[in-house]
Amino acid sequence: MIEQILKAFNHNNIIKYRINEVEAEQLELFFIRRKLDMRRGKKVHKYNITVYRDFEKDGKKNLGSSEVKLSESMTQDELNQKIKDAYFSASFVSNPYYELPSGTKEEFITLESGLSSLTLEEIAKKMTEALFAEDTQKDVFLNSAELFINRETCHIINSEGIDVGYKVNRVNGEFVAQCKEPQDVETYQDFAYDDLDTDALRTKVAETLNLTKARAQAIKAPAAGTYSVLLSGNSVKELISYYISRSGAGMIYPKYSNYQTGMMIQGEQITGEKLNLTLKAREPYSVEGISMKDRVLLEDSVLKTIHGTCRFSYYLNIEPTGNYRRYQMPAGSKSMEELKQGKYLHVINFSDFQMDSFTGHFGGEIRLAFLSDGTTITPVTGGSISGNILEAQKELVFSKELQKEKGFEGPYAVLLKDIKVAGC
Repeated sequence: MIEQILKAFNHNNIIKYRINEVEAEQLELFFIRRKLDMRRGKKVHKYNITVYRDFEKDGKKNLGSSEVKLSESMTQDELNQKIKDAYFSASFVSNPYYELPSGTKEEFITLESGLSSLTLEEIAKKMTEALFAEDTQKDVFLNSAELFINRETCHIINSEGIDVGYKVNRVNGEFVAQCKEPQDVETYQDFAYDDLDTDALRTKVAETLNLTKARAQAIKAPAAGTYSVLLSGNSVKELISYYISRSGAGMIYPKYSNYQTGMMIQGEQITGEKLNLTLKAREPYSVEGISMKDRVLLEDSVLKTIHGTCRFSYYLNIEPTGNYRRYQMPAGSKSMEELKQGKYLHVINFSDFQMDSFTGHFGGEIRLAFLSDGTTITPVTGGSISGNILEAQKELVFSKELQKEKGFEGPYAVLLKDIKVAGC
């Protein structure tokens, strides 16, 4: 198939291109309560093609691009036509000129983990056991779940000599916890792991069951006002995603972000904890074939790395790093017990917590929170929180306890001061 694609490039006089070949095997399990309702396995072989076209517009050099998906069932004539159409479409994409990443043929990489030595069926068995290990209560339970075991072989070729490949294993899925008394409520959770993280899944299920039971008992919203707000779980990841987005070349080049290496991104008057963040390479190569490695993003609040694709990196005259989908933080300075002192609102679950990487605004509607008046802790629901990371970032305090969320490893919780709460 690769030879046929290359022949089609030659037929259409295309000299700049990229081929992303993915051969994937997946085992899918669907559960109703603890019973397996459906089991499905599938194998797919995909070819995603990007063609590039040099041209001038208004006296300026441009590089257009267009993507197309191809299948092995296509004839040579069909391939030629598909690629010809994509090359024509590339002439309408007026991006300023940039150079594609270059390289050589490298040895195939198999990412070693607790998943790589097991069959898909063996992985499914272990993760299923972890999924239902904590589902032992009568009043709160998992009413449904989905589990996906993935094994992918990726091959990247481009016109500048890159020829690399790797094999990766992943587990992801979702589940819904339900509690019917004193009111019928449900909590949705998803998960994703690159290793055999059975303990992390067990912990997530146990926490979700407990918070669902608490949600069933919560009947009123907190009073409107200004609170010290404790966020935990996935909300911490979403809050920190602001710094990942703002430090991206795709945000900096069009001046959506003013970040520069060496700047103190929390400002000079930091009374809380200084941020330390590491970009983690989930794969050995980016989709463009750029070699990826772990990189320090923030060190004591100082920006060390601007990251991004070859296009925006070329515009900024920096090293292309590829796009990162994982990041890591060290443990914070306070234990959860220390963070839960005095009056606070600990938001456990939102309907949809959002972090705006352009303005810094964050917020969401409260599904479950615990309100402490200094002596009594009460489960509450309803209302919402709103704030701005630019105002809050100087006083951030993180927990010593850690979590492993989808794409994030770091503190389980963060304390934000003087956050507005709209309630009853």
